[in-house]
Amino acid sequence: MTTPARIPGVFSPVLTPFDERYRPALGRYVKHCRWLREQSVGLAIFGTNSEANSLSLEEKHTLLDALLEAGVEPSALMPGTGACALPDAISLTQHAVRSGSMGVLVLPPFYYKGVSDEGLFRYYAELIEGVGDDKLRMYLYHIPPVSQVPLSLALIERLLDRYPGIVAGVKDSGGDWANTAAMIERFSPRGFQVYAGSEAFLLQTLRAGGVGCITATGNVNPGPIVALQQRWQEADADERQAGLNATRNVFQQFPMIPAMKAAIAWKSGDAAWATVRPPLVELNASQTEGLKAALQANGFEMPGAAALSDA
Repeated sequence: MTTPARIPGVFSPVLTPFDERYRPALGRYVKHCRWLREQSVGLAIFGTNSEANSLSLEEKHTLLDALLEAGVEPSALMPGTGACALPDAISLTQHAVRSGSMGVLVLPPFYYKGVSDEGLFRYYAELIEGVGDDKLRMYLYHIPPVSQVPLSLALIERLLDRYPGIVAGVKDSGGDWANTAAMIERFSPRGFQVYAGSEAFLLQTLRAGGVGCITATGNVNPGPIVALQQRWQEADADERQAGLNATRNVFQQFPMIPAMKAAIAWKSGDAAWATVRPPLVELNASQTEGLKAALQANGFEMPGAAALSDA
């Protein structure tokens, strides 16, 4: 009898590196994912900070296959498979399930605003039925500051009632601790796994009974975030949380995706890492120097970042 793989307590929405023609750079991508796995970070590929909604369906299939071919274990993968077009969401979710991914992270269809819970329920139900695989483990993605389409507690409860086991958890990126706490209190007794959408809420989430976080800065500060997730019951947990907050606060002074890519370009010595796909733009020279200075003042390090270079 095999032991089920342990689900990571920290996931990173993996940054997608691009070449000078804005094509996904597979070599850098695989190296980054391996570096994250060496530090016990799960791979939430095709998340918000992956520039996922700037990637085509074909590119996502190619990137997922590149990781599998490179030997990255599928039990550490939580691909983002939500899409406004339901057939695209079904296709990518089927691919992820067939790959053996431990779960999928699913944005609501976000183009139309003010949609009803009934409409959102039909979307998720049709996605689950369309995939048609009992191995599917779906993590809902609540990020109303970006999507403008919130996932209510009533909607989550209805989905749990209809699809127990398949609807496995949530990433709450709403930034409202009261909502995260309500999800944990109401649904975690049913085995529903609640991940905070930022390490700023990691300690609160763990103390309340959540499982961890899925966080952007896991791309650049993975070791300390994992250390808190694994040692949150120790006496220095609040001090560790304060250190995580200080690092995140530096990155939040700048556009997050370009700032994280600039940090990797700096620490890896590979300038191509700074490239983002339009409509995003890179940090300018002044911003880059400001980021470096603030990170240095904060004692920021990225051990092993030289391995991320494809130069």
